[in-house]
Amino acid sequence: MLFRSDALRAFTLAEGVLLLVLGLLALLFPLIASAWITVVVAVAFLVGGIVGWINNVNRARRLNRWHCFWRLVVSTLFLVTGAWILQQCGSGRCLMQIAALAFAIGIVFLAEGVVTAAVSLAHRQVSGWGWGLANGLVTLILGLLILSMPGLGQLTVLGILVGVSFLFSGIDLLVFSAAFHRPERP
Repeated sequence: MLFRSDALRAFTLAEGVLLLVLGLLALLFPLIASAWITVVVAVAFLVGGIVGWINNVNRARRLNRWHCFWRLVVSTLFLVTGAWILQQCGSGRCLMQIAALAFAIGIVFLAEGVVTAAVSLAHRQVSGWGWGLANGLVTLILGLLILSMPGLGQLTVLGILVGVSFLFSGIDLLVFSAAFHRPERP
């Protein structure tokens, strides 16, 4: 065992408190949180593009030429998009990037909601299908809400979503997950 049970409990509680604090900060300052999320996504795209290029060049002899070409195109798109978003945010034009990312998340939620609801309806014979339908409908509604938000709403929605997620994750860690690591008795 890497950590003792009491050390795991302390670490879990510390993580829970950290996520609660970060969640509350994101909810209090959603525009700032949205900007940071956009920068993190840009860095992830940049790193993903660089790693993709390295991986594709190393595997070029084993891949079909067209597969390699298209994988390099995708890696290049990740690289260019990440660099462009960082450049935009660095020059003070981050609001457009935040809105674009929020719009993309709205589209993804819309598609995910439709698919999740359709899959659950197709499996009504399976116990619990109603939870899948509820999840799909809630996700669909969130997608529609995000897409219909006026400018400032889209600029703050990322921070609010992350804030709520961190808040619930923090509560989960403090209340539920920490129960798995009861203090050891001597």
